[in-house]
Amino acid sequence: MPLKFIGLTSALAITATSAAADMNFNRISSFGTFHNNQDPTAESSAEIISASGDGMTLVYSDSPLGVLGVIDITDPAAPVAKGNIAVGGEPTAVSVLGNIAMAGVNTSESYTKPSGMLKAYDLKTLQQVAACDLGGQPDSTAIAPDGSFITVAIENERDEDLGDGGLGQMPGGYVVTVGIKDGVPACDTMVKVNVNGLADVAPNDPEPEFVDVNAANEIVVTLQENNHIVVMTPTGEIVNHFSAGSVDLDQIDTTDERGALRFTQSQHNRLREPDGVQWIDNDHFAIANEGDWKGGARGWTIFDKDGTQVFEAGNSLEHAIVELGHYPDKRSDAKGAEPEGMEFAVFGGTPYVFILAERASIVAVYDVTDPGVPVLTQLLPSGIAPEGAVAIPSRGLFVTANEADLIEDGGIRSHVMIFEYQDAPATYPQLTSKGSDELIGWGAISGMVAGEDGLIYAVNDSFYSYQPTIFTIDSTVSPAKITDALPVTRAGFPAQKLDLEGITLDGEGGFWLASEGRTDRMVPHGIYHVNSKGEIDKEISLPKELLAVERRFGFEGITLIDGTLWMAVQREWADDPKGHVKLVSYTIDTGEWGGVLYPLETSDKGWVGLSEIVSHAGDVFVIERDNQIGDNAAIKRIYRISGDQMQPADLGTSLPVVTKQAVHDLIPDLKAGNGYVVDKIEGLAIFNDGSAWVSTDNDGVDDSSGETFFWPLGKI
Repeated sequence: MPLKFIGLTSALAITATSAAADMNFNRISSFGTFHNNQDPTAESSAEIISASGDGMTLVYSDSPLGVLGVIDITDPAAPVAKGNIAVGGEPTAVSVLGNIAMAGVNTSESYTKPSGMLKAYDLKTLQQVAACDLGGQPDSTAIAPDGSFITVAIENERDEDLGDGGLGQMPGGYVVTVGIKDGVPACDTMVKVNVNGLADVAPNDPEPEFVDVNAANEIVVTLQENNHIVVMTPTGEIVNHFSAGSVDLDQIDTTDERGALRFTQSQHNRLREPDGVQWIDNDHFAIANEGDWKGGARGWTIFDKDGTQVFEAGNSLEHAIVELGHYPDKRSDAKGAEPEGMEFAVFGGTPYVFILAERASIVAVYDVTDPGVPVLTQLLPSGIAPEGAVAIPSRGLFVTANEADLIEDGGIRSHVMIFEYQDAPATYPQLTSKGSDELIGWGAISGMVAGEDGLIYAVNDSFYSYQPTIFTIDSTVSPAKITDALPVTRAGFPAQKLDLEGITLDGEGGFWLASEGRTDRMVPHGIYHVNSKGEIDKEISLPKELLAVERRFGFEGITLIDGTLWMAVQREWADDPKGHVKLVSYTIDTGEWGGVLYPLETSDKGWVGLSEIVSHAGDVFVIERDNQIGDNAAIKRIYRISGDQMQPADLGTSLPVVTKQAVHDLIPDLKAGNGYVVDKIEGLAIFNDGSAWVSTDNDGVDDSSGETFFWPLGKI
């Protein structure tokens, strides 16, 4: 049927606070790296990123393609592709001085025969203007604030598949400094700084990871795997060096148990293995404790250059990520959220440290006016796996480079995301559990239903298969707040074999839940009733007429109309006419089953199906969507079916086909976040007054940025 939208204007409200406007970083645009590529289907990646002196051009290292990608951000809200520069190897880092981009390029023959170059390119002509042989495999680069030299960490990384992947694999790494003359590296000024014999961990196999330079031209270097930090001069004098130390972590999740967020475990004496490092002032620097070999302290730390620890985040950053729904449960047994990269800059007189959590796809923004007491001010939604960042205070911009390119899996591509420092409320998050009495981990929000007094109830899907939960959400505050998590149980234990995709009220304080089955994994299709305590007290399996034609993609929503439950089947089952899916009915008192057919839209890419069903004011509303993401997304809509058409016929007979009326196109709403269009619109809740809310499923932060969009549509 033709698409016609009726009487509902978008009221996308993604403000994070109703208080008076203050200074916040908000995303204003994103740029897919594939736009720079001659072959847009080739894998590419934005890793380390820098900016020209005037802040009008971004340059990022793209390891898979062996290029530097260039973006024109004259208008930062509309970035423009400027193409790629081939560097003749694997670019590992890039730093820009004026209009000269200086890149570390790995040209190694093998782990035992490392080699690399420092190459410089004029961003006006995109031509090479200098090339210095570094003698080893470079990792990070940093240019002195006064532009007098560049320093390079020569990691000479180990083979992680050799032995237990540990240290003691020669040759060891070192640090290089190269003077800059007339804006270009002067190769004949190169100094090689030996950092052997300093660390207690594998002293003869140092692996310098990250470097930064302060205004006094002192270099700080992290030896990640060596659990060590070195401060030196550009001529190679060691000013100080000390162990990065260890940290005791409590109330964390250390078990890779897919489907359960349980922050009740501990890791004591966990070695810090610092990755990113940034000077805050001439005396203090911050490290991001990603870990790589034995360590992984899950947080970040501030040191005085004399070695005194002045701040340790402990579990606080990870807990903030948990409250945001961005915690990557599948990484619990490794390094959790994995703080890796970082940036420091002063905006509007306030010094900020930006911590990039690679696996959580989050940037934590801290006010470090007092380095001993950093204040977490924001958590910014980045693309998948933020690897590098650059601040451009002169233009009020902050930019992240996100390395994950999921083209092989049909997922989202690598992106550069641009944020602006604004006198405005924060636009993210839209949903949080911050402020709850206990730490509530959440994610993969699926079905929803509206209750009373602005409360919405939601379920998580099978990503958390060992922790099926009904969440209570207060939609009257901004951001919306998860105030309670009710476990769904059998005999007092978390219920198993569920894939909860729909929820509706039973009118008596309990709920009806719809579970999407998957028989190849012994998960049944079914309907479940739970009481107000979350206990399953009734289980209804599908009738033989449905089981005979079942397919994997089953119930994706449930609603209650005058004693009859209606479930939306996501995709066609074996007996459905092409392009049609069932809306299945179950009468509670009689146990009778029936159904109608719903006509789907067509798409040139992927499949189209249903994700939710909600009754309101005598009519039925459904979410219909394709499974496409980013620029390929075309169908994310709400349709209405007149209630008088919901007249089920017996299953196994010719089912009547309902007609539908388009209510709201959700793609403009999703684009309003200035990131990319996500694929899984899965929740719809409508209050008695017609006010509607929509939510997305963040896939448990697995091959996902973790962003959950949760917003009001106004009255439907």
